[in-house]
Amino acid sequence: MENASPININHSQNRQEYISQVVITAGQMRDIEGRIFAAGMPVAALMEKVAGLITLRIQELFSLSRNIYRVGILVGPGHNGGDALVVARELHFRGYEVWIYSPFSKLKELTAQHWQYAQSLGISCYETLEQLPNCDFLIDGLFGFGLERPLTDAIASAINHFNEWQKPIISIDIPSGLHTDTGEVLGTAICATYTLCLGLWKLGLLQDHALEYVGKAELIDFDIPFADVEAILGNTPKIKRITRKTALASLPLPRPAVTHKYKAGHLLLICGSRRYAGGAILTALGARASGVGMLSVAVPESLKSILVSHLPEALIIGCPETESGAILQLQLPENTDLSSFNAIACGPGLTREATPIVREVIESDRTLVLDADGLNILAQLGTIPTLQQRQAATVLTPHTGEFQRLFPDISDAKHDRIQAVREAAAQTGAVVLLKGARTAIANSQGVVWINPESTPALARGGSGDVLTGLLGGLLAQAATKQLPIENIVATAAWWHSQAGILAAQERTELGVDALTLTQYLMSAVRIQQC
Repeated sequence: MENASPININHSQNRQEYISQVVITAGQMRDIEGRIFAAGMPVAALMEKVAGLITLRIQELFSLSRNIYRVGILVGPGHNGGDALVVARELHFRGYEVWIYSPFSKLKELTAQHWQYAQSLGISCYETLEQLPNCDFLIDGLFGFGLERPLTDAIASAINHFNEWQKPIISIDIPSGLHTDTGEVLGTAICATYTLCLGLWKLGLLQDHALEYVGKAELIDFDIPFADVEAILGNTPKIKRITRKTALASLPLPRPAVTHKYKAGHLLLICGSRRYAGGAILTALGARASGVGMLSVAVPESLKSILVSHLPEALIIGCPETESGAILQLQLPENTDLSSFNAIACGPGLTREATPIVREVIESDRTLVLDADGLNILAQLGTIPTLQQRQAATVLTPHTGEFQRLFPDISDAKHDRIQAVREAAAQTGAVVLLKGARTAIANSQGVVWINPESTPALARGGSGDVLTGLLGGLLAQAATKQLPIENIVATAAWWHSQAGILAAQERTELGVDALTLTQYLMSAVRIQQC
């Protein structure tokens, strides 16, 4: 995941891992395909290959050994429709009961040829919705990547009609009606059960507002040459998916046989207030799970005994507090200052009374994670000019609302999260983690990582506090091993979501409160390492 060096296909990663990471835009895919065709690959040959792979996957999902399936094929005017027609032909030959629907009067030449051949095989073809046969599942080949205009009139009505059937739908490449890059719904869109993305991951499939339309997304790798990908994307792709392999590679494991606690990192957490004691506890429990060698937690004096009872192994630092129970000032142990720590995480449960504390840690030379009230205070101080003065690494972990307070002049993060987080990182020099169903992380060089898996179970108060502690603990350990900051942030986001997924599987989504989440962190990483 390093941005400093190119991905070396022949030595550092196998092909499958590389392909699973790369995320592209519609324009980039168009350019890559253009190189393939210019090199002599016939469009018809590539269509046959892609459709053959799709057919094989459909046979795995809906095997005739278990049932006789009736399949409806939705065909668009372009090559996505051509892919669908080849799939229709192959399924027909394999014994599936197939019918085809295409409402378009004009098809691309190759697609029209496949339409004509399907009719010659006796496959029923329809141009209107009236009297369409029933089916067990649908294959969506209406529109592929690159759609930009809103769908209206008859085609929009047809898509809504098929969604209302409530049959499983397999979309080829991207659900018809989604913008390839932003994931925006262009008027209406197919609600897919499965999306079989072709060749390389399309950015829109990893945007939050596309997720209810994408279903389970899988990549169909049709052997795009590396030279063509690298010619368009360069040595270092600018947008990547976080994968299991890359996330695990950045964990500070294994430890050397001879070591001690301070070689495993020393983290300072500054969090909590009398009003929000839980934030301090959850952040500290997240840090504990990271495996950090030494954990110090600065809280108001009135919370010290509570924290000690939950984390007897940690050094709990009771600080003078305001009348309302916020930290008044840091009061670190004798012979200790902020430079004594490898990393600092600050914010959960602080309240905005802690502004002097946040200002103090921002002025330090330590790697710093800011979350919750740490972010709200930073926004009041002036996000960009304040962070531009920092010499050490900074990680910001906002949700969408906090992001807008931090960066009011950046385009709406709800519309295009990738561009928003990239702009924020470029303007501040910080690593910015924008929370969401598909968490996006950017560094100042414009490289973006997207966490491709999560669960709605994490949409509960305190989940973000756990992430802050986990991330802080990993960064403290990374400081002793000189691991890139961006890699550690991506690993923390992945680990946090995997714990949520595991907890939801065992307890249901409603059963994953933040305390439960902390109890699954170690189980999640242990299972993934097996």
